[in-house]
Amino acid sequence: MAMRSASASSLLLPLLLSASVSISILVAAQAAGDETALLEFKAAAVISGGHGDDPHASWNSSSVGGFCSWEGIRCGARRRRVVALSLPVYGLAGTLSPAIGNLTFLRVLNLTFNWFQGNIPASIDRLVRLKTLDLSYNKLNGELPANLSSCVSLLFLTLSNNHLHGRIPVELGHRLTDLQKLWLGNNSFSGNIPASLANMSALYSLDLTTNHFEGPVPPELGSIGGLRFLYLYENKLSGVLPHSLYNLSRLQVFSIDSNSLSGTIPSNIGDRLPSIRTLNFGYNKFHGTIPPSLSNISALMFLQLALNSFSGRVPPTLGRLKGLVTLNLFDNKLESSDREGWEFMKMLANCSQLRTLYIDNNSFSGQLPSSVASLSTTLRNLFLGNNRISGFIPSDIGNLVGLQVLAIMNIPISGGIPESIGRLQNMAALYLYNTSLSGFIPLQNMAAFLTQLNTLALYNDNLEGPIPASLGNLKNLFILDLSAQKLNGSVPREVFKLPALSYILNLSHNSLSRPLPTGVGSLANLNALFLSGNQLSGNIPDSIGNCKSLELLLLDQNSFEGRVPRSLENF
Repeated sequence: MAMRSASASSLLLPLLLSASVSISILVAAQAAGDETALLEFKAAAVISGGHGDDPHASWNSSSVGGFCSWEGIRCGARRRRVVALSLPVYGLAGTLSPAIGNLTFLRVLNLTFNWFQGNIPASIDRLVRLKTLDLSYNKLNGELPANLSSCVSLLFLTLSNNHLHGRIPVELGHRLTDLQKLWLGNNSFSGNIPASLANMSALYSLDLTTNHFEGPVPPELGSIGGLRFLYLYENKLSGVLPHSLYNLSRLQVFSIDSNSLSGTIPSNIGDRLPSIRTLNFGYNKFHGTIPPSLSNISALMFLQLALNSFSGRVPPTLGRLKGLVTLNLFDNKLESSDREGWEFMKMLANCSQLRTLYIDNNSFSGQLPSSVASLSTTLRNLFLGNNRISGFIPSDIGNLVGLQVLAIMNIPISGGIPESIGRLQNMAALYLYNTSLSGFIPLQNMAAFLTQLNTLALYNDNLEGPIPASLGNLKNLFILDLSAQKLNGSVPREVFKLPALSYILNLSHNSLSRPLPTGVGSLANLNALFLSGNQLSGNIPDSIGNCKSLELLLLDQNSFEGRVPRSLENF
């Protein structure tokens, strides 16, 4: 027996040694195959000019440590097989070599923010171990290969910001059931959104924005219980938004604006979507009232319902949203009167983080409540125009010290411009036009503080008196429109010394008189100068020819005399 055992052992040992050698040879051959695939990838990719060093500089067979030490390459601990190819933001161009499909142990392929073009190679279907595929922010075109569904281990698929087109293959939904993140935004995909995506039960983020998807939103998407981020905006989606989507109780971002979706928002939305931070339903065809239950969503920061057909009152309970940053109700059919409907404005004073409030283009009427001046000091943008609001601008509007843009236009509001506006030192744009405002332009004590102002649009009101010379303190002003008022006197020389004035200077249709100052020639960067419909006299200054950027010049309906300056002969 002992002899037989020894004999068997002597026979087995060479077999084991032979098998070990064979495995070593196989592993070495596979590793060599990875190196060959990488070199073919390198040959198809080129470094784009002006984007720094070539990451491929270390990619040569003589590198110490071999291909596993090449930049952007990571190999497995047990085998010398490539498990990660990661070269984001390297300015690489060219095409993706089909040899990528030979890197069969690859788990991460990250080539985001490069300049690759051409198709996604069909050979990618061999990467069955791939977990992360990020080809976003390139110039890839062609259709999404259906055999991408063979990459059954995928967890993260990001192809956004390319030039891909065609339909999403239904196979993706049937086979990539472990996918957690699917980002296909900013491409040219079309057709319907496949209902099969609902099979991706682990999905937490779905981004299909800015494509050409059409038809209804599949109600099956409402079964993806772990979905937290849903981006469908800027497509051609239509029909009634499925109520099953309101079952996505973990949803934090629900953004479907800029489609043709319709329906009403359920009255109990605040109980069904308790975790929402961003609710963006703007630029659609929704109607009905704004549900008061929205105030139950304590995490809500951004509420965007603009350009729909919502009607009725704005719920005062929105003032309970302590973290609200943006409330955009622009262009709906919301209403108020002197007696009721303005309660929400008083309650919004509790929203201490509010930065943007748009209620313009609605049917609000009655007097503007003084409570508007009690809004948060963090408020940056306040738009009230295109309503039927009357009354006065509150004298303490200057309490809104964070305000950067104030737009009160196309409404019958009256009274004077409050001097407290001079306290708004962060103000960049002031729009007070097509109103019944009257009195003088109160800039004498204001201009020194409005140093950030770049746009001043006060036109078609009932303002009178001279143009304040203190306008010259607004050194950042590039738009100045004081047209269609009752302003008189001369044009202050200080206006022509505004260094940033470049877009438009419109003083037309007033009662300005006296000669036009020669300083007008200092506006070398001005694009448009409108002075028509005044009582300006004397000669047109020859210096006006120094306005080399001028494209529009209107001097009609004045009392100018003499000859047209030679500097304007070729205007």
